[in-house]
Amino acid sequence: MQAPALSESFLLVTDRLSDRLASRLAAQIASGALRPGDRLPTEQQLAASHGVSRTVVREAVHQLKSQALVSSRQGLGCFVAQAPLNRPLAFDPAVLESVQSVVHVVEVRRVLEGEIAALAAQRASRSQIAALRRALKAIDAAAAAGQDGVAEDLAFHRVIGEATGNPQFRLLLGFLEQYLREGMRITRGNEARRLDFMEAVQSEHRAIVEAIAARDPVAARRHATQHLIRGEQRLIEGGVITGQRRRAAPRAAMPATATRAKRTTEATVTTVTTQRTKRKKS
Repeated sequence: MQAPALSESFLLVTDRLSDRLASRLAAQIASGALRPGDRLPTEQQLAASHGVSRTVVREAVHQLKSQALVSSRQGLGCFVAQAPLNRPLAFDPAVLESVQSVVHVVEVRRVLEGEIAALAAQRASRSQIAALRRALKAIDAAAAAGQDGVAEDLAFHRVIGEATGNPQFRLLLGFLEQYLREGMRITRGNEARRLDFMEAVQSEHRAIVEAIAARDPVAARRHATQHLIRGEQRLIEGGVITGQRRRAAPRAAMPATATRAKRTTEATVTTVTTQRTKRKKS
């Protein structure tokens, strides 16, 4: 059974054409528009329907093959493969095309790194804590030399992942680095423009390391999460991203003491109201 040529009316006109075409075809496979066993349109048909060259089509199909989404049959063409039981982890290439999309990946990192720091505080060896302190010095040295410090910053967070004793965290952070590197350049470039930003980052890094060294998982989690939240806030202050979508972040980062105080106040108001009601009835 051959799938019909794709009939989308708009053409691809931006960079990374092969990535976008691969993503579009992958989405059609995921949605069932292209089913296992369907034959893909020919290179010529895909090129015509999407307004791209046949070279772009070949590159896109190669990506689909590398993801085990399609397979070639000699003399017959490319066919949609059966869904694999285990699919490789991959992000949409579009995450690299705008600052706002990079922030989405940073949110993923924030969720992960809070727990990673907490586990590191419980499990880090003395040599790993020493490695963290060396990583901090490397970041400071890079900044003092006028470098962006991206590689050193990524290495610092990689050491925290290794300190958990769980090799899967190291592998996951290593995978995310390809998406985080550009985000790091943006954030560190923004922070380098203001001395107070740079000092805040150094202080936040030290707080994470000291919490891990003190074997305090609660503090390590809090400092790691707040470091990333404040990094986003610095992007807002620096005018790199808009603040509208981030309004909920400070509330999410509200300290536990403030939350308990709010609950206590609400309970007190409820008690007073109840007492007044009883007095009126009596």
